[in-house]
Amino acid sequence: MDVRVGILGAGGRMGRTLVQLVAESKDLALGAATVEPGSPWVGRDAGELAGAGQAGVAVVDDPMAAAQAADVLVDFTLPAALPGNLAAVEATTTPIVIGTTGLDSDDVARLDAVAARVPLVQAANYSSGVTLMRHLARVAAGALGDDYDIEIVEAHHRHKQDAPSGTARALGESVAAGRGVALEDRAVYARHGITGARPRGEIGFQTLRGGDIVGEHTVLFAGEGERLELTHRASSRAVFARGALRAAHWVKDQPPGRYDMEDVLGLRG
Repeated sequence: MDVRVGILGAGGRMGRTLVQLVAESKDLALGAATVEPGSPWVGRDAGELAGAGQAGVAVVDDPMAAAQAADVLVDFTLPAALPGNLAAVEATTTPIVIGTTGLDSDDVARLDAVAARVPLVQAANYSSGVTLMRHLARVAAGALGDDYDIEIVEAHHRHKQDAPSGTARALGESVAAGRGVALEDRAVYARHGITGARPRGEIGFQTLRGGDIVGEHTVLFAGEGERLELTHRASSRAVFARGALRAAHWVKDQPPGRYDMEDVLGLRG
């Protein structure tokens, strides 16, 4: 039997891609699709919204209705929509995959609270390649130590609203964990003017925005006489959508808890 997937945020770039990929899938079916309240797409066919033909599912603006109609939800909305989406998940105990970025500490606390009752995957990036990159970056940071300076460089399209990207922050968390330190104690997000010599152990971030860049991330380990670079370049956002759907297929069979893509790929331990 096909797994019914509900897409929260079906009107966005990622949401449309997800609807298209579900329509092409052999073991997934579209169970629901939501857009923001007041959208002219409410009541119209979700497949038409995504340019995927007729899906037989009417677009709604109510996450509760989506949760009731789906076996698992995939959320690529904005942080402002998260409380309502999580309330629907908690009420229906519908597993959810969350790709929304730009979350604050209150949002994270809410995720943890909901995960006590519902299986939930939350990741800054659903690319399998980026997930492996995070794992390798953590190993490299621990092995090389603070004799090597770390810089995280990311580039995205001109429309991206948060900086640095959620993926860049996640990579920062990975290298900090590899060194056994807290990221916010070592992170430097901007440099300007006369900054002086670089302090030992600093984790720097550089952000680029322009054009239609889908997503590029590099973790640079710069030592005396050598440097190591781990780089991931995405050429299509479909890679993130495929990873999110892989996570959706995985999380529907898990017990309540908060998971990420390393759990989905079996990289824990």
